[in-house]
Amino acid sequence: MSQTTSRGATIGRPSRLAMLAPFLLLLGCTGGGDAGRAGGDSAQGGDTAAAATAAAGGGSARGTGELAYVTSEEGRTLTVIETATDSVVATIEVGTRPRGVRVHPGGRLVYVALSGSPRCPPTMPDEECEKLKSDKSKDGIAEVDVAARKVVRVLPGGSDPEQFDLSPDGRRLYVSNEDAGVASVVDLESGRVVSEAKVGGEPEGVRVSPDGKTVYVTSESDHAVAALDAATGKVVGRVVVDQRPRDLAFSPDGSRLYASNEVGGTVSVIDPAARRELARIRMPEGAKPMGLAVSPDGGRLYVATGRGGQVVAVDTRTNQIVGSVKVGTRPWGIALTSDGRKLYVANGPSNDVSVVATDSMRVLKTLPAGTLPWGVAIGARPR
Repeated sequence: MSQTTSRGATIGRPSRLAMLAPFLLLLGCTGGGDAGRAGGDSAQGGDTAAAATAAAGGGSARGTGELAYVTSEEGRTLTVIETATDSVVATIEVGTRPRGVRVHPGGRLVYVALSGSPRCPPTMPDEECEKLKSDKSKDGIAEVDVAARKVVRVLPGGSDPEQFDLSPDGRRLYVSNEDAGVASVVDLESGRVVSEAKVGGEPEGVRVSPDGKTVYVTSESDHAVAALDAATGKVVGRVVVDQRPRDLAFSPDGSRLYASNEVGGTVSVIDPAARRELARIRMPEGAKPMGLAVSPDGGRLYVATGRGGQVVAVDTRTNQIVGSVKVGTRPWGIALTSDGRKLYVANGPSNDVSVVATDSMRVLKTLPAGTLPWGVAIGARPR
């Protein structure tokens, strides 16, 4: 595959205070609390970090103070990016094949899916992949204390965890177990898997509804999305979509669910209440839809197109494509800042992250992010 990384406009030389801001930020993120528990986020160290990020961001505190986290599938690392300055401020070793990533509501803890199953690239035949050995002792969900820059515990996450989502209250993880066709529910306080449910072949994308009542999981080989009751972990419905659904994203009000269909070259628009597909949005020629993100106002859907090498913007009122931007090679995971102004895109074979301005659909900056960056999550700075 050819590399198509796009570089943004030249950035002016920052002031000395702006250059120091990321380091001041991390020094400010050292509050106390029990880092080994999901509820142990601290509120200390806020004033110094807030001042530093405001200075780096040009004076306004709105939209600053957030960190982007990027997993590196072959690099065993989590790259930490300060979104106010778009600079890498830390690299944390987390374990084998980190892929899915989520930030706990408090910001202090970040969860990363680890897998001991071998990586099989698209060019590798299935029979060759099946010959490779797995090490199940390396499967799990790493709980990372961001301020301390270390893994504080590894939770069980079922076999070959790939993607997952957090319950809105931060008490549970819902995990897709790709090689087992199962979704596992993990209780963070006890650190145990409390239930499992069969959801179809090769489950991958996981998303909890905004009201926290239902969990949706894609099944790549069954071309469907399963619905689970969040409280019981049991399957309560199923929606057939296009070929090989990969990722999921909700509209902010929960009225629409979007599923990216890699082989189908489409994005399914789903009515979660009726559990039926309403429409399929055709992506540009050559697109292999992967990661999804919806703007805070619900008006735009952003789609990473994998081997298509672009991120596409869709108007959710009309389901029409209204913009696109070339990024790196095979973009996968994407995430938006809370104000919706910037999009961070993990470009696997490019080994970098594109920072995209959503108003102009232009690449502002390209940052190194380990080897084969995979997933992206954005959250508030630790408190």
